[in-house]
This record gives sequence, C-alpha cells and structure tokens, in this order.
Amino acid sequence: MAAAISENAEALRERTALEAEIRAENDALAAEHVRMKQLGLIVDLVPVDQIETYKLVRDRLPGDDLELAELTKSIAEIGLSNAIRVEQREDGRYELIQGFRRLSAYKALLAETGDAERWGRIPAGILPRGEDMDSLYRRMVDENLVRKDISFAEMAALALNYAADPSTRQSDPDRVVAELFQSAGYQKRSYIRQFIRVMEVLGDDLRFAPHIPRSLGLKLATLLEVRPEVAGQIRTALRGWDNRSVADELAVLRQSAGLGEGPLDDDIVRPDAKDSPAAPPRKAKTTFQVTSAMGQARCTASNGRLEIKLDTDFSAVDRRRLEVALARLLSDIG
Repeated sequence: MAAAISENAEALRERTALEAEIRAENDALAAEHVRMKQLGLIVDLVPVDQIETYKLVRDRLPGDDLELAELTKSIAEIGLSNAIRVEQREDGRYELIQGFRRLSAYKALLAETGDAERWGRIPAGILPRGEDMDSLYRRMVDENLVRKDISFAEMAALALNYAADPSTRQSDPDRVVAELFQSAGYQKRSYIRQFIRVMEVLGDDLRFAPHIPRSLGLKLATLLEVRPEVAGQIRTALRGWDNRSVADELAVLRQSAGLGEGPLDDDIVRPDAKDSPAAPPRKAKTTFQVTSAMGQARCTASNGRLEIKLDTDFSAVDRRRLEVALARLLSDIG
C-alpha cells in the first residue's frame, strides 16, 4: 500500500511539472505572437474588398502612375514579394496602412482576370488596433522613403494633408516635415519645406506636380515668396489648357521662373511621361470631424464632393428622411 501511494504521488508530481512546463511554453508562444502582431509580422490572406483606404491620406498625388502597370505585371508573373500592412477595425474590415500600389495591382488583376481565388485575397501583415494616427503615418512614410521615384511635390502634399487632418497632433506643415520625415536627411527635409510653398500656392492648378524637378521647384519657391503675382501669371497660362502634357506644364513653370526652355541638371521627367494622357487636376480637400447624436462623423469636402463617414447603416434609414435631411443641409450650405 505504501509503495502504491508513493508511486501515485510521484506520478502526480511529474504530471504537475509537465503541465507547468506546457503552460510556460504556451505563455511564451502567446507573448511572442503578441510581439510579432505588434510589429505587423502576423500575415494572413485578407479579401481585397474588405480593405478601406481612406484613414490615411496617401503620399501619391492623383494622376499618372506609370510604374503601376509594371508592378501589376511583375506580381502576375512572380507573385507578391512584400506583404501589405493593414489595421483590423472593430467591424471586422481593415484599414490600409502600407502598400497602396500593391493593393491597386491586386484589384487590377482581379478586375482583369475575374480570378477571385488567386487575386481576391492579398497577403497582409495585420497590425493591432489602437496605434495613434501619427505612428501610422510614420509607418507609411518610412516605407515609402526608400522608393526612389517618390517626388518632392508628393512628399510636400502629404505634409499639407497631414497638417490639415484633425486626427493628427501637428497642424504646422513645417513642423510636420520634422516629425513625419525624421528618417530623411536635413537637406531633403529642407527641399520638402520649399516644395510645400509651391504646393500651397499652385497645387490645385498643377496636373503634373510630381514631375517638377528639384531645382525648378526650389526656384519657384523662392520666386513665389518675393513675387507672389507670379502665381497668377502661371494660373492664367494654364487655365483652360485641358490637353496639356507634362512637357507643356514644365515649360510654363520654367518660363515663369525665368529659366528659359533648356532642361535643368536634374530635369528628369519620368519615363514615357510626355506620352501619357493628361491626368485630372488634383482637387483641394478639407477633412474634419463632427460630433453628433449618431456619433463621431469623419467628413471630407472637395471640389464637387462631400463625404460623410459614420458607423451607421444609412441604407436602413427611410429614404424620405434622408432626402429631407440632405435638402436641409444643402440649403444651409448654399
């Protein structure tokens, strides 16, 4: 009897030790999972139609993206080499943080082939919810700074949009550059600040701002500061010129800056840009938030468009009520 009791006690001790070892291993695995998730290293296949792209203002200006076709072709042939980054929302959908062009390529391939099995879901690193907007912008910017083709005009436009976003901490574009582009060198940040001056004054009038060479942009920034009337001259020259090319627009800017017709040292237009169709003009955009009885509404106002995003199913609201409310809104605005 004593031997049996001793054996049972020993077996119990061994089982207890084994269970403790298993719990410790599971705790370590759980901690590592959390750490990897915080780094965005947990990758899953996410449906492309479940990914939203409006939380962050992208660092690409609207217009021609001549390398998207090459990226799409590459992904179709050899696959995606670098997963995008998304943040999961409370409603189960996702917000895009990094990888706008990769997502665009997948959507293009899905539309072209109809192959939802292959292109309907994209590899995505899933970030945990709750990271502040400033950190999310830094994630996007730091990844894109390594891209050699992103222009000073696009970086300047991003700084302006970031400063105008009510959900970010900084509203001064110059200070935004210091915070958002910390990974860039001092000289590069100085160039971005100069391009901010150009984009503030002429951004809505230019169709091909990403093609402005550095030296021309710096010359224009200085000129617009000492001779503000030049902006009006540029607008007059471009007004109504709907079929202008990249070369046409750059010629107007050079002439206004007193640089003549010859190219500058860094006057390099993106490949095939002179043959690309005219892109629609970049529209000014204002974002703000409104607190209402229905919750916090995120609003975007631009030329010809007013967008309201709210955690509400408006399709469930009576149509007549929506019509009356919208008519009252437009009447008040008018």
